[in-house]
Amino acid sequence: MKNPLLDLINGDDLPPFSHIKPDHAEPALDAVLAENRAAIADLEDQDAPTWDSLPGALEQLDNRLHRLFAPVGHLNAVMNSPEWRDAYNACLPKLSEFGSEVGQNRALFESFQRLRDSDEFSRLSAAQQQTIDNALRDFRLSGVALEGEARGRYREIQQRLSALSAKFDENVLDATQGWTLQFDNAEALAGLPQRNLEQAAEAARSRDQSGYVVTLDFPSYNAVMTYATDRAMREQVYTAFATRASDQGPQAGQWDNAAIIEETLALRHERANLLGYANHGELSLATKMADSPQAVLEFLDDLAQRSRPLAQRELEELTAFAKRQDGLETLQPWDVTYYAEQLKQQKLGLSDEMLRPYFEAKRVLTGMLDVASKLYGVRFEPVDDVDVWHDDVQVLAVIDADSGARRGLFYLDPYARANKRGGAWMDDCQGRFMASGASQMPVAFLVCNFGRGVGDAPSLLSHDEVLTLFHEFGHGLHHLLTQVDVLSVSGIAGVPWDAVELPSQFMENWAYEREALDGFARHFETGEPIPDDLLAKLQASRRWHAGLGSVRQLEFALFDFKLHMAGAQSSEQMMALLREVHDTVAVLPMPDWHRFPMAFSHIFAGGYAAGYYSYKWAELMAADAFSAFEDAGVFDAETGARFRDTVLAQGGSRPIMDVYKDFRGREPEPDALLRQMGLDVEIAA
Repeated sequence: MKNPLLDLINGDDLPPFSHIKPDHAEPALDAVLAENRAAIADLEDQDAPTWDSLPGALEQLDNRLHRLFAPVGHLNAVMNSPEWRDAYNACLPKLSEFGSEVGQNRALFESFQRLRDSDEFSRLSAAQQQTIDNALRDFRLSGVALEGEARGRYREIQQRLSALSAKFDENVLDATQGWTLQFDNAEALAGLPQRNLEQAAEAARSRDQSGYVVTLDFPSYNAVMTYATDRAMREQVYTAFATRASDQGPQAGQWDNAAIIEETLALRHERANLLGYANHGELSLATKMADSPQAVLEFLDDLAQRSRPLAQRELEELTAFAKRQDGLETLQPWDVTYYAEQLKQQKLGLSDEMLRPYFEAKRVLTGMLDVASKLYGVRFEPVDDVDVWHDDVQVLAVIDADSGARRGLFYLDPYARANKRGGAWMDDCQGRFMASGASQMPVAFLVCNFGRGVGDAPSLLSHDEVLTLFHEFGHGLHHLLTQVDVLSVSGIAGVPWDAVELPSQFMENWAYEREALDGFARHFETGEPIPDDLLAKLQASRRWHAGLGSVRQLEFALFDFKLHMAGAQSSEQMMALLREVHDTVAVLPMPDWHRFPMAFSHIFAGGYAAGYYSYKWAELMAADAFSAFEDAGVFDAETGARFRDTVLAQGGSRPIMDVYKDFRGREPEPDALLRQMGLDVEIAA
């Protein structure tokens, strides 16, 4: 069988997605793993290793493996099917075993240590030195010092955690797509804008049903929670969403993630203990900016104490409004988004639907690219001769405006569809390197789940969706604009997890600025820009319910970190901890049957375990970074070039605080974040 994955790793072509089938994945992986094992045996026990003979050679082996498996993992996420699941899950234990073999290879470790201790080390570039230091750290975190049963147990844990993560994600996807609510007529969906009604009708047609169908895909769910006047129906949809993959709700027990979570927490705790850490929270910080668990908890607690009074005032105002409007004595979770939208319309004269006509999806994309072009001296060109996995996908090249050279390429997959993982993300298809006459440009995946247009109507985004697109593109720019030649620390590689959200949250700021918005925020029918009064309302809305939004994120972050500090937990203990954190931080009610953790993919199927605090940690840095543009001008060329050449260009090649100080001239300060949140007191950074 001709295998396109093997052809891919032996050349420099992009993945031939339309030709890659599930049956290709495991045989290709087996072949490459065998080749890599043989090559690694030749790298061991070097008496006088050099960069080219050890780290450089190992990087190329890693690159071959990544080029093979990146499209496999990606297709499993965006074109999920039973066949892709089977193929993906068959590969995971083999990848885990290989990773443990390399991480516990003492001969390799000792060769790296000899290189670190040699005179050669001082002659290497900063990026090469950082790569070696990171490698020595990662050997230790992979259990290279473990003996006997502990050594084998570490490998077993790694394999099992990989399988549990994949199954957790599958359960969330199945639970999300396994529930629908059908209505024969539009009256049942009173309050929904016409655009959402048309999408509900299209959802019914795609399922060979009549009338209208509500789903748990976020565009559909959010429309119901924001606009549906039928309170009982909102409760029904909210309940289904909040109990996905759990023992509660309409799908109780069908895709329950409780046992997966319990085993995951126990294994993470056991792994941390094997490596000499008290818990997974401590272990996670070995690769992050934060220097101690106490520093993380103090940061989150301090923000929570400052945010909660504002959130309480916002909730009291919202509760009083709901009582005036409809006589509600008690505001329930399924009421909050609905009445918040009604109150925003009354107080600010603003609604998402007022803004949506100005955010045609295709024009927003073009405008977003223009923003990056003005800031960073690049331009973007469509690429039509690249193989893609779906007709929705666009491919764009990043071109240096001065030299005309191609600096990278990214795939954009913007719309929700069946068998596509929910949410939005950027992922690394391949990273940049230049070595020994060879080179590789960075390539990224940019994935969202926006509602598509219906009939002749274009896809129109909410402002929140515009922010999502800018956010993920910020991650993409971090990967694509790197100037680091060493693969292990170029782009997003090697960047501490609690700093990786800096470029993404930073990029969101331009979605509020007139100078940027005029390039893409045009009425889809008239072409008119957002009027001044509507723009003022949009900018004022940035502080709208900032307290409620902040305590929600802080609740997630504190729950995640405390959960992983606590070690092994039963699902009952976990829910008790969530209740404790909720009662301390949050102000909104949480029903006893709520099972948010069962679908918390960030920490149980992503890279954010004991790291969800990164969003708030990086938000402070992002606000401070943008304040430099507020001072100089939002499209100031010198400031844009400085941000490009420091934060975006240097990747993980240097300590992130040093890189940030190169841009800002100092460490980040909290003032700008406080202004964005509507708080006027200092916090401890």
